[in-house]
Formats: sequence, C-alpha cells, structure tokens
Amino acid sequence: MSLNPDDLPTVADLHDPVLAARLQALLDDKTKPLGALGRLEALAQRLGLILGTEAPQLVQPQLVVFAADHGLAAHGVSAYPSDVTWQMVENFLAGGAAVSVLARQHGLALTVVDCGVRHAFAPRPALVDAKVAWGTADALQQPAMTAEQCAQAVAQGIALLRRLPGNVLLLGEMGIGNTSAASLLMSRLTGLPIEDCTGAGTGLDAAGVQRKIEVLRAVLQRHAQAREPLQALAALGGLEIATMVGAVLAAAEQRRVIVVDGFITTAAVLVAARLRPHVLQRCVFAHRSGERGHALLLAHLKAEPLLDLGLRLGEGSGAALAWPLLVSACAILREMASFGSAGVARRLEEAAAVEADRRDPADAVQTPRP
Repeated sequence: MSLNPDDLPTVADLHDPVLAARLQALLDDKTKPLGALGRLEALAQRLGLILGTEAPQLVQPQLVVFAADHGLAAHGVSAYPSDVTWQMVENFLAGGAAVSVLARQHGLALTVVDCGVRHAFAPRPALVDAKVAWGTADALQQPAMTAEQCAQAVAQGIALLRRLPGNVLLLGEMGIGNTSAASLLMSRLTGLPIEDCTGAGTGLDAAGVQRKIEVLRAVLQRHAQAREPLQALAALGGLEIATMVGAVLAAAEQRRVIVVDGFITTAAVLVAARLRPHVLQRCVFAHRSGERGHALLLAHLKAEPLLDLGLRLGEGSGAALAWPLLVSACAILREMASFGSAGVARRLEEAAAVEADRRDPADAVQTPRP
C-alpha cells in the first residue's frame, strides 16, 4: 500500500469575506462595548466561519486519543518506560486519567485508538483497534515506519474519522517517546534546529534532555533525505501521529472544528497542513504547553492558543479544558441580545455612526441651488 498525496482528502479554502463581515457585525451589535469580550469574539467568528453559519452549534464532540509505542524509546529519550503506554491506555478506558475525568465533566465522547501499542488489549466499546504494527522501529537504525505502514496508518485515521458523528474533533495522544517524534518532525518540516525543538518530555533532567538532543540529531542525519511531509512522517514519526494526520485531514474535509491539544498533536497538524494548507483554517489551538518546542511551533503556524497553563500532560487534557470556551463563544453569537432587540442605548458616538450607516442618501435633505 502506497500513499499518493493527490489521493488524500480535499480541503477547500474557507475564505468568506461576506460571512466574516456578517459575523463581525453581529458581534459588534451585541449589548456590550465594541470588542469587550476580547478574544472570545475572535473565537466566535472563527467557529462561525468553520461551520459556515451565523449561529454555530457544536454537535456530538469527539475527543479521540491516539496511542502507539516508539522504537526510539529504547535510547532513553523518555523518563518513563514503554510499558507506561499500554498502562495509560488501560487507565483511559477505566476512566481514571485526567482526560477521562475532563471528558466526563464536559460531556465529551472519549475514544481511544490503538494505532501501534506493544500490548494486546481486550475489546472494549471505547477502544478502536487500528494497530498497524507493535510500535515503530528504531529510527536510529531504519525508518520508524515503512511507506506502507505510514500509508496504512493515515488511511485508518481517515476511515476512523468518517465513522465518527458530530462536527468537532478534539485531539489527544499517548505514546512514550512521542515528544521525540514530534521534535523530529518539527525540526525537519520547519527548518528549526533540533535543540530548539526538544524539551523535557515526561520529565527528563538537563542531562537527559541533552542526551535526547544528541539522539535526535543523529536520527535527523540518518534520514537526511526524508524531506517531503509523508517521507518525513514515515522516517521520523509515530504510528499515532500518522493516524492523527489522517483524522485531521478527514475532519478538515468535512469542515469539522479541530481542537488541537499540545505539542504532539500540533506536530500532527503541522504535517497535515504541509499536505493541505487550508487545514489550519479549521483549527482551534487549545493551549501553549510547557514543552520547549511548542511555543515555537505555534508561532511558526501563526496560531494563538486559548490557554497558557504550563500543561505538558498530553492525552487531550488541554483540549478538554479549552472546550467550555468554544461552547461559550457559540452561545454568545446565538443567544446574546443585540442593542435593538434589548432596547439598550449605544454610546452616543456609536449610535451616531450606526444611524449614519443606516440612513439612505436619497432621504437626505438637499440644499437648494441658488
């Protein structure tokens, strides 16, 4: 199985100046000073543009955690052993992880996808078996995935998303070693030095981070020819990242809102955006994580995250925490009264400007000619 970029989902340009102007006019006419709701207004407009309506509603939101193991973890790039991946998947399914708690709190449907975990799981309703391999290969020795494995993972992400209901995808991930894969993809696809893209991950000390950087530098040298997005994804990425890329592309094609969590999910969006640039129009970036490369990656994508709480947990926890802001932004557009409907007076200068805009020039008093 090979993957041709031309066969990937089509992602149309959402640029719509007429709808954007209507949304802005609606927001400006709400019973508040102009711009008083700050970035919530920009979020409301973005959601309206994504969903193509002046009254956006978020329906059946799906929080999907993509999980897989990484061969590179054998080189000590994480403070935790690989077994933690499958143990955390069990924790998600048992409802004990942070993302499980937050999903319950906010009524988010939680699905866990086994993209390549080195463990055999008993079937569960919330678990999707999309295992391509039992983890990636050691990228220091060979490509993390074959081209066929990468293609299969992307295709399974596309198929998974198309089966899920709703118009919102919240991204989550789990995989010991996957901050390394994200750092590698970030460096290769942005051109930034690997040391700027690499952080502590699960909690490495300064010496551990330096060792991690050296390992990742060697991986980049080993795969110096993998420059195109899909080549880089296969050589450097993870099975969960590849599956996520497919899901992001399919969600963007269907004009779903894509809520991006932290560093690893942002790296998946980076790959998807290199393949289909208009993907970024559908994305809401939940937060700026404490992982070193995330702020630089967000800046590279010209993305302004909603929250900055120093999170570096992953799982989709930041996406779940940001979720109520999306709900509120939509409610403001749909339910907040306008000045006219509420009978509230505007500021004098605003009222005069509005009245001037509404006045028909044909009705103006003409000065008689001498």
